[in-house]
Parts: sequence; structure tokens; C-alpha cells
Amino acid sequence: MKFLRNLVEGMKPTFSKGGKLEKLHWVFDGLETFLFTPGHATERGAHIRDGIDLKRTMSIVITAMIPCLLFGMWNVGHQHYNALGFLREVEVGFWHKMMFGAVKVLPIVVVSYGVGLGIEFLFTSIKGHPIQEGYLVSGMLIPLVMPVETPLWMVAVGSAFAVIIGKEVFGGTGMNILNVALTARAFLFFAYPTMMSGDKVWVSTANDMNFPLVDGFSGATSLGHAAAGNISKVTPMMDSFWGLEAGSIGETSAFACLIGAAVLIITGIGSWRIMLATLLGGAAMATLFNWVGPQLDEAYTTRMYMQIPVLHQLVLGGFMFGLVFMATDPVTATQTNTGKWIYGFLIGLLAILIRVVNPAYPEGMMLAILFMNVMAPLIDHYVVQANIKRRMKRVALQTA
Repeated sequence: MKFLRNLVEGMKPTFSKGGKLEKLHWVFDGLETFLFTPGHATERGAHIRDGIDLKRTMSIVITAMIPCLLFGMWNVGHQHYNALGFLREVEVGFWHKMMFGAVKVLPIVVVSYGVGLGIEFLFTSIKGHPIQEGYLVSGMLIPLVMPVETPLWMVAVGSAFAVIIGKEVFGGTGMNILNVALTARAFLFFAYPTMMSGDKVWVSTANDMNFPLVDGFSGATSLGHAAAGNISKVTPMMDSFWGLEAGSIGETSAFACLIGAAVLIITGIGSWRIMLATLLGGAAMATLFNWVGPQLDEAYTTRMYMQIPVLHQLVLGGFMFGLVFMATDPVTATQTNTGKWIYGFLIGLLAILIRVVNPAYPEGMMLAILFMNVMAPLIDHYVVQANIKRRMKRVALQTA
């Protein structure tokens, strides 16, 4: 560590004012503070203003996502071999599945970080401001919410769109109004719908041996089956909890998401109020559907979908992933404690509502969070105004 410190100190004059690479000062500063704790607090942005530094906060969030990444790589391999009829048991072929998953997933991660950080460095050099490390988290979130068969060029386009349009045009990290990773996901979903949805993008069926797929194989997700009325093909609840189903790379395992939630809550990075409120909102809507569903005519297309048990609804798809890592984004979420309860509850409510009632969007979490991102400032405004009115009434009573 001392050698590395001396090496960095020796390079500093070259990047400092008057040095040969003065224009790359902020790039060097970003790399230096990544290796060593800075002697200053984060100043830019509205969500982190203490000595932990933004980069340290982002590192904790990345650590919380590692279980989802590792399980996602294994599950990519598991779904692949399951489609081919090999190594179908969960306990068999662990390293084969991990290796296949790593080959498919890691290039997506590399492209996401390469393009996103490259654009960040470009804006840093042009504008002459410090590197804004918010993309350290977004660069990992973007691959985790992508189907495994997403082409790398699409990952690059989505990452570029998210950084430039979703973040930089608003002033950079801490100033954006929409979650950056979901901005990339939504852009690709609406720009290339056939390549981001359907039955062929969730499971990698490519193989060098040209083995046929097993009889009856379908690459549809559980939510896709449910939206189509094939409730019998929905993954059982415990398999959904562990993540043994097709879906976006890092979203399928509710168990891995709960590990991440524990890390974020213990470290104080993620809001437990938003997580709990989102869970309660989703449970409330699923409970309402459980009550309404049996009373509907059998011709009603989503009647059976409504009757999926509450706990099963909450562990299906990307609900838990969105609850833990997306809804709690400190930049785009509400800032007041009361606002966090309202914000989270409505996200859960809308996510299940969109998922069940609108079959065009089997996974409603993305749209629910983006919509509530836009509503967050309004919620905080009315919460603050309500507090002001209550205090004014107390003052009036005391002075009367």
C-alpha cells in the first residue's frame, strides 16, 4: 500500500496545474480518490454531503449488488443447460454454469462501464469538473436489468443515452430526475421492443454442439406466461424466491436481493422506509386482486393472474430487485420521511397494478419507479407544506 501511495504521489505533479497532463487533472483525481480516501467531503449534488465521499457510498451499493451478479451468472448458465436438457438439477454442474454465465454476462458489464465511464471522462475533460462517481452504481445496474441476449451494441447505446440524456443534461450526478439505469432500460425497451421482450431474449440457447432444445421448452418468463393466461407454467413460489427462473440477468433472485437490502440498511445507505413501503404497497394491491379475481367472469383475461398468492406476486420478476436497488435511489426518491412512505407505497401499488392489468408490460416495476421519480418532488413539496401549516397552527395557538 505504501508503494502504491508513493507511486501515485510521484505521478501527481504531471497532472497538477502546470504539469504536462494538466487537462487530465480530474481524471487523475478520480482514480486517486478511488484508491485512497479523499481529504474532503462531496460537495456537488443533493444527496451525499459528508466525509464518507460519494465514491465510498457507491462502493457499498456495488458490494450489495454482488450477490445478484454472481447468482445471475449462475442462473444464466443454469437456464441455458436446462433448455438443452443437460445439468438440469440445481446441485449439478455448478462451475460449468458459472463459466457459461460469466462468458455471457461479463462482456455486458465491461461494455456498460467502458461506454459510461468513457463518456463521464469526456465530460470531465470538457467541463473541467471532478469525475462524478454516480455511474459506478449505474454501470452495474444496467447489465443486471438487461436480458442475457441483449446485443452489446444495444448495451452501449443504452448506456450512452442514460449518461448523456438521463444525467449530464441535468447537471450530472445528484441532479438527475430519473433513475439512470432505468432510463437506459426504458429507452431500449421502447426503441427496440422485439429485442428486449418476448420469448427469445431471456434464455441463451446458443450452443456449439447444435443440440436441439428440450421438448416443450419456452423462453418466456413467469410474468410472460401469466400475462398470456398460462398460469400453470408460472414458476413455483420457492423457485421464484431463490431465482430459478428466466428473467433479466440480476433480477430473478429475491433471496440475493434481500442480502443486498440487509447491506444497504445496515450501512444506512438504503432507505428501509421506502423498501418496507414498497413491499406493503405491492402486498396491498396483490391482496385486492386476490379478493376481486374469483368474483370476475371466467372470460375476463386476467382473472387467473389476479389469484396468484400475495407472497408469490412479490417474489416474481424484478419486484424485489426494483424495491431494493431502484426505488431507494437517493437522488430520484423522496427526501422527507413521510414522503418516503407515500413514494414507496405507490411504487408497490402501481407495479402490481401495471403487471396484472396491462399485459403489454408484464413487468410493471420499471414504469412504476420512473413515474414516481417524476412525482417525488411534488410529494416532498406537499409534505413540507403540510408540516409548515401544522407548525403555524401550533404557533397561533401558543400566541393566542
